[in-house]
Amino acid sequence: MRTISTLMLLAALVCSCKKEAVKPAAPPPPPPPAAPKAPEEPKGIPAPADVAAAPADAEKTASGLASKVQQKGTGTVHPGAEDTVKVHYTGWMTDGKMFDSSVVRGQPAEFPLDHVIKGWTEGLQLMVEGEKRRFWIPAELAYGNTPRRPGGPSGTLVFDVELLGITKAPPAPAVPTDVAAAPKNAKKTESGLAYRVLGKGKGKVHPKASDVVKVHYTGWTTDGKRFDSSVMRGQPAEFPLSGVIKGWTEGVQLMVEGEKTRFWIPGKLAYGDEPNPGRPYGMLVFDIELLEIKK
Repeated sequence: MRTISTLMLLAALVCSCKKEAVKPAAPPPPPPPAAPKAPEEPKGIPAPADVAAAPADAEKTASGLASKVQQKGTGTVHPGAEDTVKVHYTGWMTDGKMFDSSVVRGQPAEFPLDHVIKGWTEGLQLMVEGEKRRFWIPAELAYGNTPRRPGGPSGTLVFDVELLGITKAPPAPAVPTDVAAAPKNAKKTESGLAYRVLGKGKGKVHPKASDVVKVHYTGWTTDGKRFDSSVMRGQPAEFPLSGVIKGWTEGVQLMVEGEKTRFWIPGKLAYGDEPNPGRPYGMLVFDIELLEIKK
């Protein structure tokens, strides 16, 4: 009997132990992946020793632009103000702070010379292909003495520029003989917009204000000064009609594909009648060719 009781007690203890046995703990979750390292900022190019001021042997122009050739070029042709140039460049302020560099980005810049600061427009015309030149550009030929954005360049700026290529601009469109004022045969709208069709189009559909259009155009002030031209750039412009000046939004909706029209746009439908830095003002005259309507 004792043996049976003893066995029964042992069996009970074993069962009890099995019920109270602690299950093994779940393995800990794997550690979160390490955050990717932020890419290192490109290192700046050290400022030249003469960054603070142009040396005595630098060439100077009547405008105050100073420059010095760092490497002679292989070309013989100078770019014109309306030509497109391809360059590598680095810019510093006179305290040695680098603020821009196509060299650091590893991508040459390409632009029409009449669409940059005055110091560049003037200075690049002194160069030939393959030439490297250092420029000291006074504030009045650059961005002025007050930064346009926090930390932006201001004051005299120093640039090292290498001229890689020149793309000659096509012949400039002739200034319209009626640029000073809309002729008597021009049509007029209630808003004051005047226009005259120069070439009929082949299309039948007019764009809506919400459409995107593709055009070639040239713009003049009423004294005959050309201020912009997609024709000169050799690149049509494409934009939503709702995102341009009122005169364009209204005027282009009167056109069909293939049509070429001249518009006389009063200041109130353009950029105003008062001088606005960087923009034409008063009555503006545009020759516009509507190439395509994109819904």
